[in-house]
Amino acid sequence: MSPRSPSVNEELRRRSRERLLQAAVELVNERGYEATTLGDIADRAGSARGLVSYYFPGKRQLLQSAVHRMMHRTLEEGLEREPRTEDGRERLARAIDAILGLARDRPVLMRQHMAGILQGEGFMQCPEQQRLAQLLRETVAGYGSLDADTDYPMLRAVLMGAVYAALVPGVPMPVPRLRAELFERYHLDWEMGVPPDTEVPGGTCEDDLSRFFTTGRRPDEQPRDDQPSDDQPSDDQSK
Repeated sequence: MSPRSPSVNEELRRRSRERLLQAAVELVNERGYEATTLGDIADRAGSARGLVSYYFPGKRQLLQSAVHRMMHRTLEEGLEREPRTEDGRERLARAIDAILGLARDRPVLMRQHMAGILQGEGFMQCPEQQRLAQLLRETVAGYGSLDADTDYPMLRAVLMGAVYAALVPGVPMPVPRLRAELFERYHLDWEMGVPPDTEVPGGTCEDDLSRFFTTGRRPDEQPRDDQPSDDQPSDDQSK
């Protein structure tokens, strides 16, 4: 069999990683964090188990990257939904509603995500987190910030605080109340964004999580995920 081209190997690596991310959020959403193993995730993704440790140091880091991807894509959908707008205040309102919507509609995933950040490994700088950060930074700049390097971390902090408050077991704060506080802080009108009880096509409560991940195969692609390339370990190599 002739060697794979670099472009095919790159596409296989991309697709394998995407499927692991998708499998992680699906299984944790269905079963919870503790009941989900790395082996379960690899099996759901259709990948060799050795590939999990090839891409991620452990389950906590894998889930953190997967939830960052879900957050990034949810935020992107919220900002770009119809009617499209370049109004900075409206886009900030949509961003706040997108993140609060995840706390409301994906409590299992978001609670585990917050718990992971507070673990010893801390906040993971991964490609998914960097895309989320860039989108939030651009939103802050579009809102009119003269110092996005300072104002973006503050927005991130208050959003994380709101998500935490919405998810505290036993004493959660209502999302509409948290929304009101954030909107007041940033001088946004209540009617902006997605007010409570407003239905938006493709909202965060849909069961299908696959739209957050690009796992399709190109028409000219033949190799399977369980056939590792030269720089990817097989199950035997990873033991």
